[in-house]
Amino acid sequence: MYQTLLKWKQEEQGRKALMIDGARRVGKSYIVEEFARNEYASYILIDFAHVDEEVIGYFENYKTDYDALFMHLSLYYRVQLHERNSLIVFDEVQFYPKARAAIKYLVADGRYDYIETGSLISINKNVKDILIPSEERHIKMFPMDFEEFLWAMGEEMLMPYIEDCFKKQQPLGQALHRRAMDYLRQYIIVGGMPQAVQAYIDTKSFEKADAEKRDILQLYRSDIRKYASGYESKVSKIFDTLPGQLQKHEKKFRLSALKDHARLREYESSFLWLEDAMVVNVCYSASEPSVGLRLKMDDSTMKCYMGDTGLLISLAFDERTIATEELYRKLMLDKLEINKGMLVENIVAQMLRASGHELYFFSSYSKENSEDTMEIDFLVRKPVISSRHNISPIEVKSGKNYALSSLRKFRNKYAPQLSTAYVLHSSDVKVEDGVVYLPLYMAGLV
Repeated sequence: MYQTLLKWKQEEQGRKALMIDGARRVGKSYIVEEFARNEYASYILIDFAHVDEEVIGYFENYKTDYDALFMHLSLYYRVQLHERNSLIVFDEVQFYPKARAAIKYLVADGRYDYIETGSLISINKNVKDILIPSEERHIKMFPMDFEEFLWAMGEEMLMPYIEDCFKKQQPLGQALHRRAMDYLRQYIIVGGMPQAVQAYIDTKSFEKADAEKRDILQLYRSDIRKYASGYESKVSKIFDTLPGQLQKHEKKFRLSALKDHARLREYESSFLWLEDAMVVNVCYSASEPSVGLRLKMDDSTMKCYMGDTGLLISLAFDERTIATEELYRKLMLDKLEINKGMLVENIVAQMLRASGHELYFFSSYSKENSEDTMEIDFLVRKPVISSRHNISPIEVKSGKNYALSSLRKFRNKYAPQLSTAYVLHSSDVKVEDGVVYLPLYMAGLV
């Protein structure tokens, strides 16, 4: 994310503001302030979640008098602003949409650079009364990915070697594969929320990390009650049933778990709320593996993954009294009776999103012909599009013994449209019968 911010600063030279979307507590404010401190002579960070009415008054009273606006902001925050060498940050800008609307004119003024951060940004009530500025570039910030988790753990040599083995399609070898899988299991349990990762690094205690995650889950529940006005009960129900939905072998979201005879149109806004808040990663059904997956999207069927797998685990073990260090140790050592498929598929979804993929899956059922009954966990588009072979099917396997009948049928039916087929599993790299088998920790490289 820091490199992305640096590239924006160098390329845009103040011609566009940057909007960073991300879930609460994902580290938006921290990374922006670190960037501002290092790359500018001075900066002002206005936190609209806790801003004084006096500051709001500056924006209301000096809508067109930017000399006065900047003078008052400079005096209030006791920061000297330098033309073309100062950054103004609108933190949690969704709490004051008028500041976002002003970006168009502030960018045109040209004196300073602007970064906005927010969550729940595209909820209709936050933008209905303002003109969305075209001078705004959006980027998404996700929880720490596996590579960033390795950095945090002081392991900076392993990922370059993993990337090299991915490119060469060669195994890491028993010792390094075992080490990488050990780190991956820690990553699954702790997750990628910075506060939880920091707690784990400081204490090496899963229980301390769990306490941080529970604080974040409580914050999300508070946000739902406060901001999902009109459908907070529906959003809460979806949120609380996520572990149960993902526990099932068939991971498509079953609305009947929310209410008898429930229809998607009743809950569409609730799913949108959670997706916009980046609390969940929604995976949509695609009717065929064409290059335009969005054009083939069936939004009546979906899977709903938790945005962070560490949070999913803390949500699943929702009684604080049972979420002990011993429980997490058993989970780490694979000695706990739990549907590992839930965790493994969720972490793959999380890693694919962090690497820039939208999430799609394929599912078909036929009573007449069993060859047309199949389900593929994920479909991803290859980076460079050609006239054929653009979509890679991905099957995710949590155990050591598994069948690939769906993948075989899918490859037979859609061969001209398919690129490399992948199986993500717990073993090392191998290539067999035209399928590339990758260890789970390589999911973000696909």
